[in-house]
Amino acid sequence: MTKILVIGPSWVGDTVLAQPMLKLLRARHAAPALDVLAPRWTLPLLERMPEVRRAIESPFAHGELRLAERWRLARELAAEDYDQAIVLPNSFKSALVPFLAGIPRRTGYVGELRLGLLNDARRLEQRRLPQIAQRYAALGLPRWEAPPLPLPALGLRVDETGRRAALARLGLDRQRPVAALCPGAEYGPAKRWPARYFAELAQGLTAHGCAVWLIGSSGDAAIGAEIAEAAGGACRNLCGATALGEAIDLLASAALVVSNDSGLMHVAAALGKPLIALYGSSSPAFTPPLSPNAQILKLDLPCSPCFQRECPLGHFNCMMQLSPDRVLAAIDFDRIS
Repeated sequence: MTKILVIGPSWVGDTVLAQPMLKLLRARHAAPALDVLAPRWTLPLLERMPEVRRAIESPFAHGELRLAERWRLARELAAEDYDQAIVLPNSFKSALVPFLAGIPRRTGYVGELRLGLLNDARRLEQRRLPQIAQRYAALGLPRWEAPPLPLPALGLRVDETGRRAALARLGLDRQRPVAALCPGAEYGPAKRWPARYFAELAQGLTAHGCAVWLIGSSGDAAIGAEIAEAAGGACRNLCGATALGEAIDLLASAALVVSNDSGLMHVAAALGKPLIALYGSSSPAFTPPLSPNAQILKLDLPCSPCFQRECPLGHFNCMMQLSPDRVLAAIDFDRIS
C-alpha cells in the first residue's frame, strides 16, 4: 500500500481546491493511504473528503517556526513510513516536517529557500497551469504529465445526523426553499459585496418565497448582524453560530447559495449546490468554483482583478456597480422552488 502525506493549505477554499489532486492520487495508486497535515480549522472539511484516510492537525500558527515542536511532530510521522510527501504551500516551514521525518520522496514547487528540503522540486509553469486547483493536481502526477481537464469533480460527504442536529439546535426548518448567503471573505474587504446589497437581495429572495440564512464564521458575525438589521427580518443571521462542519451541513440544506469568492463558496461548489459566485478584486481565472452548477457574476472593469485586500482606487466599483437587481435577475427561481 502506497502511503502519502499531503501538507495541506491554510485556507478553507484552497483546501477544497486540493481535492482533485487527492482524487488523482486515489485513481493512480491501488488503495493508497492519503493523510493530510493541515491547520485545525480545515480538519472538518478534510474529514468530509472520502479520499482522506486521516486529517492530522498542524499545531503551528502562520509564521511560527517552533523548530523543536516541528522535530517532535516529524518523529511521530516518521513512524508511519510514508512513501511520499506532497507539499502544497510554498513556504520553507511547510517543507520542514516531511524533510525531518525522512520521507523519501518530497514533492512541491520551488519556493522560499527550500530546494534542499524537497527532492522532487517542480518549477511552476503559471501559463500552463493558470488555476490553483490545476497547480495542486500537477503535484499529484509525474512531472512530465499534465493534469486532465476537466479535473476530477469535487464531492463532500454530508453528515445527515449532524445536519438534523444543527437544524434542530438552531431552530431552522426547510418548509420553504432555503437561500444561503455567504457575506464573508477572509482575505479582505475588497472581495466582499456590500452588506446593504446582501440585505436587498435577502428581501428580494424572501419576496420570492425563500427562507434566507446568512452563513459565515465568527469573523463574519458583525457583517451578518448589519445585513440582518438592514434586511428588516428578511433573513436569519447564523454567522458565527456554527462551526465549519455545521456550516457545511447547513449549506447542504440550501436550494441556492450566493457567495463572495470565499472558502464557503468553494464548499458550496463541492456540495453541488446551485451557486452564484460574486467576483470583484479576485479572478475566476485563478480560483473558480469547480462546479457545473456555479454561475459567476463579475463586471470585468479595467481595474479588476487587482488582487488587493482593499480597493487601491478607493471607489470599489467592481462590487458597488454589481447591483442586487442584477444578482436577483440571475437566479432561476423555477429551479430552486
